[in-house]
Amino acid sequence: MILVLLAVEGGYRLGRFRRERSDQEKEAPVGTMVGATLGLLALLLAFTFGVAMTRYDARRQALLDEVNAIGTAYLRADLLAEPHRTEVRKLLREYVDIRLEADQSGNFEPAIRRSVEQHNLLWAQAAVIGEKNPGSIVVGLFIRSLNDMIDLHSKRVQAALRSRIPGTIWVALYTVAILALGAMGYHEGLSGTSRSLAILAVAFAFSTALWLVTDLDRPRAGSLRISQQAMIELRNSMTAPKR
Repeated sequence: MILVLLAVEGGYRLGRFRRERSDQEKEAPVGTMVGATLGLLALLLAFTFGVAMTRYDARRQALLDEVNAIGTAYLRADLLAEPHRTEVRKLLREYVDIRLEADQSGNFEPAIRRSVEQHNLLWAQAAVIGEKNPGSIVVGLFIRSLNDMIDLHSKRVQAALRSRIPGTIWVALYTVAILALGAMGYHEGLSGTSRSLAILAVAFAFSTALWLVTDLDRPRAGSLRISQQAMIELRNSMTAPKR
């Protein structure tokens, strides 16, 4: 918001300066150019918001897909023979605890490493089971669900931590915002009117839009977080007594 207000104030003072030293520049053509620049800013904001919202939805869908994959692997573990059944189910419960702990603490890197370690332990169990039962359809289904779970882990990490709006787009967006709002202040100064309080509403509106896009693009630091309720319900179902 400070950046927006500084841009408007700088443009206003430049407009007053031009008005005092030249009467050749007319307000109408400047107003048209200001409108075009503000329209371009609105277009860029809409585009960037669309990208950020799409990635937010992708993170939410990746969570649901991962929960379903873990739940499927946990259910299919019931079909395995002991002692692998108990060991696999224990490893899957620990895996869900790691995922939940990462979201609560916000410390994702150690959680990713621990998740990969759990993958290795689970796959070692699957390799032993597959070697003992090479033609078993049940074992094949379990290994497939475990493979899906591991693949979705990579997909979720990519969506949550490594898919960001490129820096070039941010530079373009802020550059156009400064120019457009500075041009608006310039037009106001050129017209000779006093500073309008309405500029505070404009500054707040644009700042809110920029904040919202930034928040959507920063899942680790923003206030718009993906609900972990599906993962919590899965963990509860793993500890619920069987009927």
